Amino acid sequence: MSPLLTIGELARRTGLSVSAIRFYEAKGLLSPIRTAGNQRRFLRSDIRRLSFALVAQRLGLTLGEIEEELARLPLGRAPTREDWQSVSRRIRDRLETRIALLERMRDRLDGCIGCGCLSLDRCALYNPEDRAAATGPGPRFLLGDAPL
Repeated sequence: MSPLLTIGELARRTGLSVSAIRFYEAKGLLSPIRTAGNQRRFLRSDIRRLSFALVAQRLGLTLGEIEEELARLPLGRAPTREDWQSVSRRIRDRLETRIALLERMRDRLDGCIGCGCLSLDRCALYNPEDRAAATGPGPRFLLGDAPL
């Protein structure tokens, strides 16, 4: 098995399009090796880097956060268990915050929309005289602010 992959092989292994791999390369998340003919060759460990990027995006991490974490991983070798545990420790609080927000949104939307009546006396979205504007932009009550 060759230690290097073509961009097409990397695309097949990760499920990403070639253009997506080029995008990640342009962002500095990958550093391909160039052949004498100027073709890209990727290390097998880049499969893990791209897989992390895919999973992290689905977990809601921004591209900047993904870049930050991948910058801490070693280039030229596959990350170890310790490397991945370090990543996990660093992003755990962000994930817990997102999970709490998702659970709160699910529960509040269930209570409001789930009843079917959208009664203004029970609806978490109800905002007479725009009182929520005092606490900031967006759907303040659903984001966690208590109705005034």
